[in-house]
Amino acid sequence: MDRRTFVRNSAIAAAVGVSAGIAPAAMAAEGSSSQDGKASGSALADGAEQGNPSWLGEEPEVASSDIVRTETTTLLIVGAGTSGLACAATACDMGLDFVLAEKLSTIPESREYFGAVNSTLQQQAGITIDKGKLLNELSRYASGKCDRDVIRIWIDESAECVDWFTPMLNAAGQSLILPDYASEQAGGTDYYSPVIEHMTGTFYIPPVRNEVILQHIQNSGHDVSYDYELVRLVHGDDGVTGAIFDTDDGYVQVDAKYVVLACGGYAANPDMMMALQPGTCSCITADSYNPSCSGDGIKAGLWAGAIKEPFAAPMLFDRGVVDNGVDAGYVKGANGKYVLPGETFQLNIGSQPFLKVNRRGKRFANESTPYDNICFAAGRQPDGVFCQVFDGNAKDDIIRFMQTGCAAVTRLFMESGGDIDSYLETVGCTLFKKADTLDELADKLGFEGEDKEAFLATCDRYNELYDAQEDSDYGKEAYRLSELRTPPFYGCWFGASLLTTLDGLRINSNLQVLDAGLEPIPGLYAIGDCSGGFFADNYPEYLVGSAAGRSTTEGRHLAKQLAKAEGIDVEAADTAAKEALAAAVTEVPEPGDYVANGAKVVW
Repeated sequence: MDRRTFVRNSAIAAAVGVSAGIAPAAMAAEGSSSQDGKASGSALADGAEQGNPSWLGEEPEVASSDIVRTETTTLLIVGAGTSGLACAATACDMGLDFVLAEKLSTIPESREYFGAVNSTLQQQAGITIDKGKLLNELSRYASGKCDRDVIRIWIDESAECVDWFTPMLNAAGQSLILPDYASEQAGGTDYYSPVIEHMTGTFYIPPVRNEVILQHIQNSGHDVSYDYELVRLVHGDDGVTGAIFDTDDGYVQVDAKYVVLACGGYAANPDMMMALQPGTCSCITADSYNPSCSGDGIKAGLWAGAIKEPFAAPMLFDRGVVDNGVDAGYVKGANGKYVLPGETFQLNIGSQPFLKVNRRGKRFANESTPYDNICFAAGRQPDGVFCQVFDGNAKDDIIRFMQTGCAAVTRLFMESGGDIDSYLETVGCTLFKKADTLDELADKLGFEGEDKEAFLATCDRYNELYDAQEDSDYGKEAYRLSELRTPPFYGCWFGASLLTTLDGLRINSNLQVLDAGLEPIPGLYAIGDCSGGFFADNYPEYLVGSAAGRSTTEGRHLAKQLAKAEGIDVEAADTAAKEALAAAVTEVPEPGDYVANGAKVVW
């Protein structure tokens, strides 16, 4: 066992724990695993009955004699993802000294959606968003379990954030556009879903947004300290004064006046997921998370006296395609580690509002809802998965459904001349079943006996609802109903694909991390998915890009806040930086083709 493995294993025990509260001492040592290796999230696991839960473990000890180097800076940013890069780039503009530490050897990939409120682009398009109504809608999504003042940072400052990085994109040959759908097409019932989504004009062709922001940092004479894996924070009675990292050179300590945790959530940590989100584990089949999001910052914050948001907030996409007979939930892989069974991280067509049935062949929910709704509903069904079914009219149906966000990519493929067979061939999916009759499809999907009879009866009932143009069973909009009469017929099993977690450390509106008494821990801040307060229970997919927009805006807001605390003239520095960015733009490029994975409009 090498030194890095020893440190990691001392911080994360093998057993799984469940959090019943928000502070480490209040967390019960509960967890899950059944005899066949299937993660259930309900049984007591091995581990101490008192003290930290096994997923958290005890804070690693690092002797001062083992530290090979100490660096000193004003601002230490842990994590070079969406929020950390925005914080560092703004620190460059402010002339604020900083160290940006990243555990990977490159910056993480960024999503090319950005949610903003009343940006210049929206104003030019005649879009005006009701800020108060949007704040209340986000609060409703979170069942009130959120901090409205934290949310208002994004609502009030995201437009300026767009104006800040747009010249960077333009100078790099990228454009920024609004989506092609109308806000009233978002679907669902009585949702307030204004168009907050901004997209890079050329999808998934470098440079993407985070790469552009990194270039801005490098052009300012700074760079990322790569392969810096957070071990623990340096903390004491005076608060947090730095952090210790495991690097290729050994342990490096970075002392700083301000420490910002921007290292993401814990989606890549099965122990934390099974302990903190058993409901989520009941419906996930695949992963699309950043593998570096293993909860390092959250655990380090807890060891330093912080508290975590008590309400789970996963980001789930209904696209975790699996084969017949595969159940949702973690399973033990050949190496003894918990893994998810799905081999395809996301199949975009899963988000289309076609008929979806459970393992018993029965429909169980309105399919025209935010992505996670059908996933959570499936988690209450046998084995946690659902089957999506459609017929030979699917191409026209998908165009009529007018799905939003990244779910629109399948529609764009159909509008550009594709069809279902070419779509499945392009994305390389072999798990979809195709048949000339519904009876044959039922057999191919694994339905037998009473379950097959129920499936065929459900299809008949769905045709009746289509003919009546009214979903009297679950209330789906009429234009999102479809019939099952035209061969060939298609079907496939899905669960949720886990993208990230959003229930990080508890913060206040100054983005300061709070202790059990709800008092700020001096010197410690958290932004992006490492922080909480913005989301609870779920991610509002109809508000497309709100997570990326929140993270970027928080990073920029915090850098300005700390620069002001250091006596820097923030307004003057910001004006000078924006003038320099604008001067670098020779022309605004036209949007290019939507391209991903080498195929036009396919993701």
